[in-house]
Amino acid sequence: MSFDLLNDKHKKVHFIGIGGVSMSGLAAVLLNNGYKVSGSDSKESEITDRLKAKGAEIYIGHSANNLNNVDLVVYTAAIPSDNPEIVKATSDNIALMDRAEFLGRIMKGHKYNVAVAGTHGKTTCTSMVSHITLSANLDPTILVGGDLDLINGNFRIGNSEYFVTEACEYKASFLKFYPYVGMILNIDADHLDYYRDINHIQETFEKFVDLIPNDGYLVGNADDVRVSEIMSKAKCNVLSYGIDNGIIRAKNITYDRRGCGTFDVYRGEDKLLSLSLNVPGKHNVSNALSTVCVGIIFNLSYDAIIDGLQAFKGAHKRYEFKGNKNGVAVVDDYAHHPVEIKATLSTAKKTDHKNIYCIFQPHTYTRTKTLFNEFSEAFYDCDELILMDIYAAREKDTGIVSSDELGDAIRSHGVKCTNVHSHEEALNYVKTKVKDGDLLLTVGAGDVVKVGEMFLK
Repeated sequence: MSFDLLNDKHKKVHFIGIGGVSMSGLAAVLLNNGYKVSGSDSKESEITDRLKAKGAEIYIGHSANNLNNVDLVVYTAAIPSDNPEIVKATSDNIALMDRAEFLGRIMKGHKYNVAVAGTHGKTTCTSMVSHITLSANLDPTILVGGDLDLINGNFRIGNSEYFVTEACEYKASFLKFYPYVGMILNIDADHLDYYRDINHIQETFEKFVDLIPNDGYLVGNADDVRVSEIMSKAKCNVLSYGIDNGIIRAKNITYDRRGCGTFDVYRGEDKLLSLSLNVPGKHNVSNALSTVCVGIIFNLSYDAIIDGLQAFKGAHKRYEFKGNKNGVAVVDDYAHHPVEIKATLSTAKKTDHKNIYCIFQPHTYTRTKTLFNEFSEAFYDCDELILMDIYAAREKDTGIVSSDELGDAIRSHGVKCTNVHSHEEALNYVKTKVKDGDLLLTVGAGDVVKVGEMFLK
């Protein structure tokens, strides 16, 4: 079906998985525009409660009976084809649309769409761009893949032409978007259950850039070889950035005891501004540069850019300080790819600590298998690794790889590594190890965060 945000308000839209971080934002946009909205999820949450308070019909559990007078059903790539609501919609000829296409239709109603793409850092950069555009009073609509304190959640409804969203490359879903500013932070091998190889991934990012109109902009990381190749072919305006390369550069970088960077931002030989970040790590210096580029494109004042970035203290699950117990600092991070893990541990090394204990939970069997060698070499910067079983997410365990095998490979590289098989076992082990001044990291995209929370309790 065609979908017009302004003229289809008599229609009722149902979301399968409405409590998800992306779906809930889309549902909120519709509720704000006067639509009737229903949705199902496997469990209640703060997000479903918020949507219910806004007027959504919420069903816990998936059932054909949940589709009452529905005109359109929206689903994500993670929903299987045998889901009873998908089956019911198909048999009753109710229109079906996947999340990415639906988000694209909503973006179409805005002119200045910022789509933040890349293998790593999307949530952080989307959050940073949210900060500077709000600081400049642009009144953007925002969809972010994590909770951001500034907007009290994962979405914000604005009343302007500005729209800020993450653009995920999984199953090439971002090819259904309408970017005016497309950002590419980096390109690495991931989602190899869908992509053939890294070249297939790069080709897909090139197609994403082709969606940007000629008067629009590509913001690209010039420190990434593949992103640089794509920038050289782009037909739109290009603004590159980087710590070592690019038009917008960081110079004179220093780090405080928390690992947070202070630096000057240059355009060529001209100094534009100075920044002191409240998020740690070299990768966040790079993320901040990408955000400065967006500020330049939208002609924001340097004061708005500085105020917005300095007020940003991180999105939840992105090197998030969870608390301190008996002198042990607990930090949680969403890193689930070897490149992200290295960045997280590199950030931890820059902070004031004695020993770094990292509890890692691999995410999906296919990712663990396809990046097995890279994972085995990702943990040199921690003093000890506590390795949990693989978090299955959307997959079934077919025996292609195990955490015990990964642990053996990591130990063969000389890293101290202990395999554990439950949250309780992980907790009991670290309790015997950590001491005053140590750093305890929970790392992964599953539910490893529970171990740190149990430790703090």
